[in-house]
Amino acid sequence: MFAKTSLSGFPEWLPEGRIIENAILDHLRKTFELHGFASLETRSVETLDELQRKGETSKEVYILNRLQELKEERSSKKERPLGLHFDLTVPFARFVIENAGSLAFPFRRYQIQKVWRGERPQDGRFREFMQADIDIVGDGALAFHHEVELPLVMIEALSGLPIPPVTVLVNNRKVVQGFCEGIGIESVEDALRAIDKLDKIGAEGVMAEMLENGISAEQGEKLLEMAAIRVESGVTDAVLALGVDNETLRAGLEELDALLIAATKRAPGRVVADLKIARGLDYYTGSVYETVLEGHEDLGSICSGGRYDSLATNGKRTYPGVGLSIGVSRLVSRILGQELVHASRSVPSCVLVAVNDEEHRSEADDIAYALRSRGIPTEVSPNSAKFGKQIKFADKRGIPFVWFTNEEGVSTVKDIRTGEQVEADAATWMPPATDLLPTVVK
Repeated sequence: MFAKTSLSGFPEWLPEGRIIENAILDHLRKTFELHGFASLETRSVETLDELQRKGETSKEVYILNRLQELKEERSSKKERPLGLHFDLTVPFARFVIENAGSLAFPFRRYQIQKVWRGERPQDGRFREFMQADIDIVGDGALAFHHEVELPLVMIEALSGLPIPPVTVLVNNRKVVQGFCEGIGIESVEDALRAIDKLDKIGAEGVMAEMLENGISAEQGEKLLEMAAIRVESGVTDAVLALGVDNETLRAGLEELDALLIAATKRAPGRVVADLKIARGLDYYTGSVYETVLEGHEDLGSICSGGRYDSLATNGKRTYPGVGLSIGVSRLVSRILGQELVHASRSVPSCVLVAVNDEEHRSEADDIAYALRSRGIPTEVSPNSAKFGKQIKFADKRGIPFVWFTNEEGVSTVKDIRTGEQVEADAATWMPPATDLLPTVVK
């Protein structure tokens, strides 16, 4: 279901793979809209100033240039440098600021688009890929309960896909901020940047990096103890048992506990507090989330995000938000690569109308038109070869039914999977509901 491509990092799926991807996207749209999220699409390019507004220089932004401008080498007024967006959060923040007067807050949006990053391609990581985001943004303030709501919406969305169960790992910026302050660490970002690598380089590697950044061995050991906490409940007791306590830490633990309590009610066993999660803390200010696929932990997080308070601001007003993003291409690549599911057929066509001879092709076209007018995906045989060859053509494409009309004008439809053939009228015949459209099968 993968198509061969001469450029690495730019995935192309074969038709069956696209059917699976579209089924996933359709399900995500349906779930997001069920929860009141409005569809939004932003432009693919942003100014470099906007893309680098929060210091996101590590995303390897693709620069956009006009060929003619590169050739001219002129000294006249230059256009503002542009780049392809590397995620959907930064352009969404810009959109909110520019259109705040036309939006009703809290504003709930979902966005499904491609993004681009000049990264080294590897398993599940691409240079061009599809993301599906949901965000809730407020005007000046945003209630904490939205931080509880979003991961539960994502669990519902992902649970409806033909994939193994998912677990959402949660942490809170206030917890790690307060803990670091409580043990005297001044450079919180350095500490958390090291902790975030725990799964990659292990405790020894993390400790070495912290020592290089001026964090003492005693502080590092304490931080590693905190990072080792992974519980479905009782996170406050687990953290306070380490002997660290302050107001910021307490505030974060209260929020984290509230999230876990709600998740236990709505999605038992699906949300776990994992205090080594430290992603994106350059702009996340509250809850942070990562999502792993059971049995496929090597793939990394397939859905991540968090609370941000100052990403969207125009200097006068601030629009705090919370969001989550699914790496759709990463998920699809694993589904196709390990054949976790397959499509019932590789084309949308449910019926192939056989052609007796080229002189009567228009009659076959009439039947196809009648079937399509009733919502039945239909194509007409590309040639008038012997019926056996036309049936083989349908079988190769996965089309389940072939329609025949004899010289007397009597029509029959054949299920080429079973060999059953019955008389049929194009004005009334319907295929079984399970055959009307391609389906995704585990």
